Amino acid sequence: MFKIKVDKEKCIGCGACEAQCPDNFELDENSKAKVKKAEVGELKCNKDAQEVCPVDAIIIEE
Repeated sequence: MFKIKVDKEKCIGCGACEAQCPDNFELDENSKAKVKKAEVGELKCNKDAQEVCPVDAIIIEE
C-alpha cells in the first residue's frame, strides 16, 4: 500500500496534480490540493502528479 499526502504549507494551488491525476486529486475550498484516496494499492497517475508538482508538495510513502 502507498500513502499519499499533500503538504498544505507548500502547496500553491496551481492545479498541476489535478490536471495530471484527476482520479485522485482535486482543489479544496482554499484552492489547495486535496487527495481523494489517501491509500492506494498502485501508484498509477499519482506518481506523475508528484513529479509535476512545482513545489514538491505531494508526498508518497510505502
